[in-house]
Amino acid sequence: MPDPSIAPPFDRLPDRPFSFYPAILNVEHNEWQYLQTTWSEIQVRNRKSNLELWIPRRYVGEASRVDEPVMIVGLLKELEYKAGAVMPHQRRVLDMPRVPASPAAPPVPLGPFRRPASAESRIGKLILGALVVGVAVCLLAVMIFRGGPGGDKVAFHAIVQSDLGLTSADDYYAVLRKLGPPAADRWRSEAGELQYRLLWYSQISVSVILMGPDRDHVRYIGAMDKDWKPVDSVTLPGAVNTVSMLRALKKF
Repeated sequence: MPDPSIAPPFDRLPDRPFSFYPAILNVEHNEWQYLQTTWSEIQVRNRKSNLELWIPRRYVGEASRVDEPVMIVGLLKELEYKAGAVMPHQRRVLDMPRVPASPAAPPVPLGPFRRPASAESRIGKLILGALVVGVAVCLLAVMIFRGGPGGDKVAFHAIVQSDLGLTSADDYYAVLRKLGPPAADRWRSEAGELQYRLLWYSQISVSVILMGPDRDHVRYIGAMDKDWKPVDSVTLPGAVNTVSMLRALKKF
């Protein structure tokens, strides 16, 4: 029979590496190993730094049913490592300073439905001036973005507006079948527990990212644009989306 002291998400993790979602703040590497369980806490070790933490069991949720590309264990609250312990992260809300109210000016009688002629004249001039300035700025912006008076330098850039039709089960060969051969293919450094592979498709200005525990078992986790921003992501088993992993991934 299984040990009753082991928490449900961890009864399948004695020898498997896993990642928390969301990741624990103030800890650089999100790769962990299960150590032991008490009635109220779970002890884990960071596989990169060997940092050992005790996490209250009430903050631990479900684990993904499959471990490709990596096992994910959900956290019920966003946690942070602080002062040698794990605690719920509290986002601070700054109060804006209040501006003291100025004393109300006494009303100036202007007569029913009438304004001084000088005031109406000034308002009309201000409106006319604002319209003239606005038209001039618009014309200047059009000339700049069109490349000059002739308008012969208009440039159009493609924007990714839909997903690439890839799933978390697609490996390198599945990507080739759907998108064709990439313009560039490179790996991230072999350091670390997880391996990342980048396939650059210049015709759509997108980098397809594959991730896995080793180079023979990498799977699709999403895509980045030329500015290294996520443009596509997938949902892993356990309803965990990879967009946060992509945002934390450094360009390589």
